[in-house]
Amino acid sequence: MPGRNIRRPRRDGRRDGNRDGHNESFSSGHNASHLGKTMHTSTADAHPDPRSGNMDTTRYTQQFEPRTSMSLYIDSASHLHHDQEKNLVLTCPHCLTVSHITPAAVPRFEDLQLYRPNQVGLVYMCDACHSPIFLRFTVRAYGSSRIELSPQFTEVERARERFNFTYVPEDVERVFREALNCYTHGAFNAFASMSRRTMQAMFGDLGEAGRLRLFDELNAVRDLADIQPDIFAKMKSVLFGAELDPTSPVPLLDGYEAGILLEVAKDLVYEAYVRKGKLQQAILVRRFFLDETGTDITPLSSAG
Repeated sequence: MPGRNIRRPRRDGRRDGNRDGHNESFSSGHNASHLGKTMHTSTADAHPDPRSGNMDTTRYTQQFEPRTSMSLYIDSASHLHHDQEKNLVLTCPHCLTVSHITPAAVPRFEDLQLYRPNQVGLVYMCDACHSPIFLRFTVRAYGSSRIELSPQFTEVERARERFNFTYVPEDVERVFREALNCYTHGAFNAFASMSRRTMQAMFGDLGEAGRLRLFDELNAVRDLADIQPDIFAKMKSVLFGAELDPTSPVPLLDGYEAGILLEVAKDLVYEAYVRKGKLQQAILVRRFFLDETGTDITPLSSAG
């Protein structure tokens, strides 16, 4: 059964498991948006490390983490070891740039051994703006000389979602800003509810013809992005379900589905307002310069 720590008899008669000195590792195969982002994953089985000592897995790892190899741990000198450290990048919540991050502060090994928390917080530094970034890791196993951490992490402070609201009406902007804030804080089902309210505000502003255009645009996005049918059905229910049935509940979304809905909602708002506003502004500028230069410009076809 998934999620259970099952012990199997060994051929030599001894009991297998972490208390025999063998470090059982678990996979990070869950969706990154559900349990956090993944620093390093591998499908290879972990091998015992003579330096690891006796390892005691936490209850959390026994219930929620599948198998994978381990490459992240804190040693007895309170130093963090991670073989993929040079490849660790994320969007900084302060400067909003995709940047490499460097470990800056690690909990004391003695304190962790004393209190044995299921989760550990580490402080990294953004290499672009040098601001602190806080990440939370799940402890996989406690050993006499090292504490192994899950390669997955949760961003305590996530980068806020950005959008150009220059041409968006105030009523639509208000609810869509709140929807983006819900997504930023990981409230994915609240984000889905606010996305529905955003579409309802757009329908009220654009009218029936605008609603039909948005529905056609949604179908075009499905074909363009090759969205899976089950996910597309959820998105259509979130965005247009209330128009078809006022009592229709908002479907529950996980992090991956919410991420797809985010990009689709951004595209619909952009197509309805931002693209139209930019095009109208560009035409207005062209007309202004044409009026400034006058109409006595010789056509190229009649020149010479």
